[in-house]
Amino acid sequence: MSDQAIPSPAATHPHKVRRDGPRKPKPGPWPWLDQGGRFSWLKATVLFGCFAPMLWLLWRWATDALGPEPLTEATHQTGSWCIRFLLISLAVTPARWTLGWPRVMQLRRMLGLAALGYALAHLALYVGNEHLRLWHVLLEIVKRPYLSTGFTALIGLSVLGWTSTDGWLRRLGRDWKRLHRLVYPLTALGILHFYMQSKINISEPALMTGFFLWLMLWRLVPARWRGNPLPLFPIALLAALGAAGLEYAWYAGTTKLPAAAILAANLDLEFEFRPAIWVLIAGLAVAGLAGAWWAIRQVFREPPTLPAPRGLRE
Repeated sequence: MSDQAIPSPAATHPHKVRRDGPRKPKPGPWPWLDQGGRFSWLKATVLFGCFAPMLWLLWRWATDALGPEPLTEATHQTGSWCIRFLLISLAVTPARWTLGWPRVMQLRRMLGLAALGYALAHLALYVGNEHLRLWHVLLEIVKRPYLSTGFTALIGLSVLGWTSTDGWLRRLGRDWKRLHRLVYPLTALGILHFYMQSKINISEPALMTGFFLWLMLWRLVPARWRGNPLPLFPIALLAALGAAGLEYAWYAGTTKLPAAAILAANLDLEFEFRPAIWVLIAGLAVAGLAGAWWAIRQVFREPPTLPAPRGLRE
């Protein structure tokens, strides 16, 4: 064997030379890290916000503040928070466009998984309320339409949660986006389950309906108009009208209460605000804030650079 040094692969293949220097950190497994693997105050704050309702619920349970049936109340509260977090996760994309805030898209997966977590807690508490009789719970789900509706939504959310990782995103490719669009009908099923278990007092489900209609109507806006606040004003009005109409339809079709009088109560603002009015107020507030932020961005936007006159180009 010759004493001559054997050339390294880097010497024979210059294009394979490893470039020394700082590498870009990879995203870690922890939800409070950003895409660069660095600590993110935004994600950490939202993560705490996801756990806050559960911590508050446990505190109220420990201090006997949940009423005479704490297990039942906790079951209802976790179900309500599941719907709320679903709506918040659906509001991420409108916030990205109306506020010009791309970083907010990093929160969508976390919020969706929070909704799934509260849905699973909702089911677990219901099973506990039925004294852990799993066969009885299964029969109840089959027999009772409102339980069947909620359980179907839970199964769908579990599939979306399981396939929400980057690995499944790469594996499914274009089909991943089609699959995760099921979040829209699944949210609608969850709200329907909310209606069915609420029975007489459907104020909160009607409020959630109005917000859901707002989010769906916004998605009908053409892409070139999504950064403009003007479409938000008619969307607020249409969402409020939709909430009032669905509230009327529910009372007229499923109860013996005077649905027409309840619908007319939306115009009487002296006693209390109906859910449709709150939807209108929230929608107009969002439109107003988006309009103010849009105006501020227009004022501080850098003017386009004009080409120099011919005599000054040299």
